This record gives sequence, structure tokens and C-alpha cells, in this order.
Amino acid sequence: MKIWHQSFTVLSDLGAYNDALKQHFARVARPDTEIVMHGMQPGTYRSNYPGSDIRHAAFQYVHGLQFMAAAVKAQQEGYDVYALSTLPEPALREIRALVDIPVVGYGESAMLTACMLGRKFGVLLFIDDMDELITENALRHGLESRFAGAQPVGFTFNDVLAAFEDPSELIEAFRDSARKLIARGADVIIPGEAPMNVLLARNGVSEVDGVPVLDSLATWVKQAETLGDLHRLCGIKACRKGYYHRLPDPDRVNEIFSFYGLNRLEQSS
Repeated sequence: MKIWHQSFTVLSDLGAYNDALKQHFARVARPDTEIVMHGMQPGTYRSNYPGSDIRHAAFQYVHGLQFMAAAVKAQQEGYDVYALSTLPEPALREIRALVDIPVVGYGESAMLTACMLGRKFGVLLFIDDMDELITENALRHGLESRFAGAQPVGFTFNDVLAAFEDPSELIEAFRDSARKLIARGADVIIPGEAPMNVLLARNGVSEVDGVPVLDSLATWVKQAETLGDLHRLCGIKACRKGYYHRLPDPDRVNEIFSFYGLNRLEQSS
């Protein structure tokens, strides 16, 4: 199985995180699964930190066009699954209405899995104001009654990158924040952004006071493998009826992408 991994970061700007991500995928994926890592186009952001942009709804919408272009390219190149490895899941619904291969969202797969581990899940974040979007995503996924809330974790993206060398202080800060979320009713903790998740996972943080801390990246990989298997072995696909699901004509997709210049993103991704 071949999975197109799509990050919201420019991976070439993030050496330690990029290497840790590769190691984590190698550990959790099946031997017959190939995860090909892709990030945003170099120069997308002013720095190696995307959060300054994607905390704004308008910028996130525009940057999401790269995800759409990448999905089309993934299908054209014969990938089995296209997987968004970012909690905000930009253009997830639109991508599923654009390509016919399985599409997996990082946040959605984490939330659905969390519902099998506890009554309510909560999300910890380091991007300012992202709690509003995650609340909206939980509602869109039909999981409002299972959602205990999202809140800031108390440290930043750059703190996470630095902690790959010495994670002890950051892990304790995470535990403190998790306890506050548990007090709000969370039975499962989702460590929101992927860099935070991979740091915790590689250091064996899987619970706080008996409450599971989900490895959202591992969940994302396993759901991608499952949907790829169901597609290949059973012929199961996403719904193709109605406004949100019907696939457009591929030639018209190419025409529209060309008109808006998105074909340039396809060629260079």
C-alpha cells in the first residue's frame, strides 16, 4: 500500500521533526505500507512556523488549495490513500469530492478512535485560537456530544522543536494541561498538532492519571491502511451522491486548476 502523507508544514525546514516523523511511521506502519512524506511548497510561510498563518481562517482556506492540488496528483500517480496529517484538516470535505481514492483526516480519525476509548475526548493545542476551529470540526464530524473541549497546552511550536533534544520539561507541562482538560470531563486526550503528537509518542507518553493519550499519528496511519484495504479488497468507496460527494469530470478539474494556476502546485509538489 502506498500512502500520500500531506503535512501543513514545509518539512524541509524542520530537520528534527522530519526525522522523528519518518521514524514514527516506520514503527507503526505495516511492513507492506509505504508512506511518502509531502509538505507545503518551500516559501509558503515567512518562517518554519505555519501557525502564524493557519490561525487565520482566510489564510488557511487559501493554503488549503495546496492540499487539493496534491490530492489530485496523488490519485494521478496511483497512490492508494491520500492522508492529511494536520489537525485542522483544510479542505477535507472538498478533497473527498474531488478524488476517488480514500481520503483520511488526522483530526477526524483521532476523534473517531477516541470515541471507542472513552465517553468524551478533549484536544490540547499550541496554535492560538485554533480551539474554535476544532470545536467546529467536532460538530461537522457529528461528535459534538462526545467533545469535552479544546484548550491551549501552554507551550509553542518552537518549544516542541527544541524539546526533541530534551523533552522532560515539556512533557510535564503537557501532563499539567491534560489534567485541566480531564477536570472538564475528558476521558481521552488528543495531543492536537502532529509535532506535539510525535514528540509525546516517541517518549512513551500514552496516559495521564489513567486517561489515555491518543497517538493520533498512529491512528491516522492505521485508518489509512484500513480504508485502503476496504477499497482494494471489498470495493468500498466514499458516497458519490449529492452536492457534497459527487465527483466532477476530471477534464474540468484540470481546466479549473489551470485557470487558477493550481496545476503549477501539482507539478512541483
